[in-house]
Amino acid sequence: MTDTVNAFMPATLAQGAYIIAALLFILALAGLSKHETAKQGNNYGIYGMALAIVITIVAAVGGIDYARNTADLLDRSGSGFTGILMIVVAMAIGAAIGLWKAKKVEMTGMPELIALLHSFVGLAAVLVGYVSYFDAHDRIAEAEKAGQLLPADLAGSLGPIHSGEVFVGVFIGAVTFTGSIVAYLKLSAKMKSAPLMLPGHNWLNLGAIGLFIVLTAIFIKSPNLILLIAMTIIALLLGFHLVASIGGGDMPVVVSMLNSYSGWAAAAAGFMLNNDLLIITGALVGSSGAFLSYIMCKGMGRSFINVIAGGFGSDGGVVGEAKDYGEHREIDAEGAADMLLDAKSVIITPGYGMAVAQAQYPVAEITDELRKRGCTVRFGIHPVAGRLPGHMNVLLAEAKVPYDIVLEMDEINDDFAQTDVVLVIGANDTVNPAALDDPSSPIAGMPVLHVWEAGNVIVFKRSMATGYAGVQNPLFFNENSQMLFGDAKERVDDILRAIKSRVSA
Repeated sequence: MTDTVNAFMPATLAQGAYIIAALLFILALAGLSKHETAKQGNNYGIYGMALAIVITIVAAVGGIDYARNTADLLDRSGSGFTGILMIVVAMAIGAAIGLWKAKKVEMTGMPELIALLHSFVGLAAVLVGYVSYFDAHDRIAEAEKAGQLLPADLAGSLGPIHSGEVFVGVFIGAVTFTGSIVAYLKLSAKMKSAPLMLPGHNWLNLGAIGLFIVLTAIFIKSPNLILLIAMTIIALLLGFHLVASIGGGDMPVVVSMLNSYSGWAAAAAGFMLNNDLLIITGALVGSSGAFLSYIMCKGMGRSFINVIAGGFGSDGGVVGEAKDYGEHREIDAEGAADMLLDAKSVIITPGYGMAVAQAQYPVAEITDELRKRGCTVRFGIHPVAGRLPGHMNVLLAEAKVPYDIVLEMDEINDDFAQTDVVLVIGANDTVNPAALDDPSSPIAGMPVLHVWEAGNVIVFKRSMATGYAGVQNPLFFNENSQMLFGDAKERVDDILRAIKSRVSA
């Protein structure tokens, strides 16, 4: 079978296809970095992945070196046809589930869905590691039983390099798997978002990593299934504890961190399968996820180590010293509409509450109405607004808000002092002045949107409860701030009707 298919699928063609796919993935990352090119970037990623899948399957059936391990498994499963049929059936089932979930999931559920998808990548890396270990053992045993010399491609199958690939790949995959499951449970409110603070929890993490290093050295010297199983259990527990110890306030960082982990898990699987494209793809995802984690940490004024060790977040209770900021003031939709119609400049700062209420559509309508009347309307997006990097940008794009009026925090912070009205819709921690004014606050040092500098601030909230960080917000008690309570979409709809009625009158 190998000779026949290799005549049809030479190794150089596979290499060329892999290079093209890798370039498409790079173009995808470049496109996703800007609003205007994000859709095209997503298309590049789809094209690259489709090409990669097709070439990998054909190469595996052909048995060329670039998919040697996969091809061996297909050959030994009974026939190439049986193997390819199993792959096609598995892909069909996965595609059906993926399409169903993609159509069903709301944007508010996207963070937990992504976390769950990361867990699949981690599990795949673990399974590939074990299959690679058993496959090499079986083939070597067969060759020794037949009294044959080991084939050249197997001579080092259980040597130091391959053993290290298997051990490290399984470790990264196991940590990613359980860590992503915990992130999914926290984001979907199936598990408390408050950090799990066991005694000496940082030492537990460091001890698990230290034990992994020791076991790796032993395994490389003498591969052993018991060691592999023991390390897998340790990694599964580490992944659970690592993310369980991180609070809800750090969830945007956790999602990007797990994205990085899943990339390195995929790269490790590429080493074990001897697949260059998987290595490249995993490295791209891993490095971009790591850089995104850095950006998220910078947006929160924290270090990556501080996120891992800090356990920042709560389930709604106040964290730190409770203070009396006085009484808050309230406003109704009619008053908010009058204030907006009198304004020359408006900035809207959305948060996760807008996503939950699906208020982006009436917000976009209000934006259109005000702009028609000559009012300057812009959006200020904090790097960690929502529970997923870029969450607010996607929501606003979905509602057809023009890209050029959606600005990042650094681009708009200096303009709040010249703004008549700011609408804070479902945001809390990202507009909290305590981050700058109160050194004792848990969020001290975190860069925030300076909304309090505007002439008037209208805050949309369901109640006076704290945000994910569990920190009370003194903004709510400022003289220029007024609270508009209730469901964000309902209140925005009320304001929109009030504006239209006044304009028509």
